[in-house]
Amino acid sequence: MLDKLQSVERKYTELSSLLANPTVQADQSEYRKHAKALAELEPLVETYRQYKGVLDQITQAEDLVRGGDPEMRDLAQEEVSALTAQRDRLSDALKILLVPKDPNDEKNVLLEIRAGTGGDEAALFAGDLYRMYTRFAERQGWRFELMSLSDTGIGGVREVILSIEGKQVYSRLKYESGVHRVQRVPATEASGRIHTSTATVAVLPEAEEVDIQIDAKDVRIDTFCSSGPGGQSVNTTYSAVRLTHIPTGLVVSQQDEKSQIKNRQKAFKVLRARLYEIEMRKQQEAIAKERRGQVGTGERSEKIRTYNVPQSRITDHRINFTTHQLTNVLNGDLGELIDAVVQHYQSEKLKDATDADNANA
Repeated sequence: MLDKLQSVERKYTELSSLLANPTVQADQSEYRKHAKALAELEPLVETYRQYKGVLDQITQAEDLVRGGDPEMRDLAQEEVSALTAQRDRLSDALKILLVPKDPNDEKNVLLEIRAGTGGDEAALFAGDLYRMYTRFAERQGWRFELMSLSDTGIGGVREVILSIEGKQVYSRLKYESGVHRVQRVPATEASGRIHTSTATVAVLPEAEEVDIQIDAKDVRIDTFCSSGPGGQSVNTTYSAVRLTHIPTGLVVSQQDEKSQIKNRQKAFKVLRARLYEIEMRKQQEAIAKERRGQVGTGERSEKIRTYNVPQSRITDHRINFTTHQLTNVLNGDLGELIDAVVQHYQSEKLKDATDADNANA
């Protein structure tokens, strides 16, 4: 591990020197590339330098323990104990930082929420999730844009697609994909019986054109009149757009904008993200066949979380984590839940990386 860290620190120093080079500064494309690489290495290098500093302090404190007067030895021994605990924490942090990162972690996302089983109650729950994620995005300082919305007219949502932009959006939201289940008494239930409904969430990393090339001949573009509220232009102009990706059969419709051009741009954004997800899944399935163990299959059909309203309880079934802060979570306070899941999967990656290193040793 130390050899890797020393190599990373050397690379960091080289990049710092490059950024100070006037020739590199004059080439904005080159400068941005090196600046991004430097920023990615910075957390690891800073932690490594803290780790080295603590090791030096431990050495100095141990020297005092071996020599000096008894009172000084006692103080030095206490310092050694405190510094050793700090060293171990930094060592664990370094191991996690050395685990290969998901190349999509810095990407923006398309968040799709759809009502599942449960009729109107499922649509109301999908609406709750929609509000939960937008409030969480606001708390994070992320920007979000409504791409499309199909509502029930009574506060429920059949389907909603959001574009969310900001720092490390995908890394924070990627484990939200799956089936979310709610248990509660519907307002229309006279007997007070608890009903179970579901909604599905999909978090797709936003794909740039360089990630996914779409051949024009593979896409059929149809235009049609928009429907629903929207003023005089509704049902009079062909502003709505439907894209059909012929090789995969994927269909994307967009009609939220009055402009056909804007609807087309949004539709291609959604199509590109969905095609990118298909490619990601192919890669993940190929890797999964060769891996010794898997934590879940990653399929959207998996039930990942249950929201029990009568008991104000949320349980994440993947990591057996429970919190009774249901109201706060639905108001966008998702931090505790997301942190617990992220830490779990980081530990799994660290274990896999450690096993691989031991196997190669």
